[in-house]
Amino acid sequence: MRRFFFLSLIVIIAFSLSVQAQIRVGEFPQNVEDEFNLEPEAIEVEVWQQNLDVPWELVFLPKSDRVLVTERDGVVKQIIDGKLQSENYLDLDINSRGEGGLMGMAHHPDFPEKPYIYLMYTYTRSNRTLYNRVSRFKDQGQQGVEEEILIDQIPAGNNHNGGRIAFGPDEMLYITTGDTFNREIAQDLDNLGGKILRLTPEGKIPADNPFDNSPVYSLGHRNPQGLAWHPETGDLFISDHGPSGEDGLRAKDRIKVVKAGSNFGWPDKIGYFEAEEYANPLIMWEEAVPPSGMTFYRGNLYVGTLRSQSLVRIGLNRKNNTFEVEKIEHLFRNANSSIYGRIRTAVAGPDGYLYFLTNNRDGRGRPREGDDKILRFKIEE
Repeated sequence: MRRFFFLSLIVIIAFSLSVQAQIRVGEFPQNVEDEFNLEPEAIEVEVWQQNLDVPWELVFLPKSDRVLVTERDGVVKQIIDGKLQSENYLDLDINSRGEGGLMGMAHHPDFPEKPYIYLMYTYTRSNRTLYNRVSRFKDQGQQGVEEEILIDQIPAGNNHNGGRIAFGPDEMLYITTGDTFNREIAQDLDNLGGKILRLTPEGKIPADNPFDNSPVYSLGHRNPQGLAWHPETGDLFISDHGPSGEDGLRAKDRIKVVKAGSNFGWPDKIGYFEAEEYANPLIMWEEAVPPSGMTFYRGNLYVGTLRSQSLVRIGLNRKNNTFEVEKIEHLFRNANSSIYGRIRTAVAGPDGYLYFLTNNRDGRGRPREGDDKILRFKIEE
């Protein structure tokens, strides 16, 4: 009996190891080397707001001088005519442990005629289980009221919550969700983690979603935190974090171009494979970056990065219906130092400025004087 027990235990351990050791690593898809530019010419950065507490998202409200910013501890602040208001726009009861908390935000595509503000945040249920949800609130000028939950029980954890939300050119709401360090859920269509989700502004499942009666738009992601649509083609770009120890792998953060129904293979594979059933990334980094929020501005893709502490500017060219990477440039960073530290996101403002948010007070950064900040610069066309 004891021999049978030990043989069974060996089989179980061997099976567990075989299940866990299945991440295949492909090639790096881009053919250019990263460049570093600590003080880029023709860019003059100014501080727009400061003394914030881990700002995560910045949203300019149409037809007004109002701007909203989320802070990860559950506060939405309002900026009117460039002045940070003393009273909070919203103060939510959330769980901001680890990488969770109040994250993404968006306004309704028909704002202010349809005065809704959308938020994604982490909360704790009565049984102490963590979840993420997306809700919308009715804008009343000085505050948001009347929470309406659109999608709930998205997996949450101390790490890998995703968290970015944005409306696409099709006026549908896109939501990035992470694998919460439970990597197998990224391939489970019945689980909302490790996915890009797509909903109507009312929280319904669009009839043209790629999987029947499912909010899932794309799967096989680890911790996607950025959404941006190419201004000319409408293609969806996302950023995704690479491994931080799974199967001994690290780094390999990625930028991807996402089609409806595409499966990027996590955790079965990571990187570029020729003639592969899974979709391939556009960029994969050898050193840890991780990329977060991003936007297109003046023809380039700008990506806020965390560990690499730079604003990455990516030059792209479209050839034969595919994108080619022409340049990857880390702004405000060289081999030894970073001017601004951890950057959470980049946002193109309606005034022609590019705005970016620092996150040096998130527990992983080194706060500078006045952190955290919203900074901006303008490049003339």
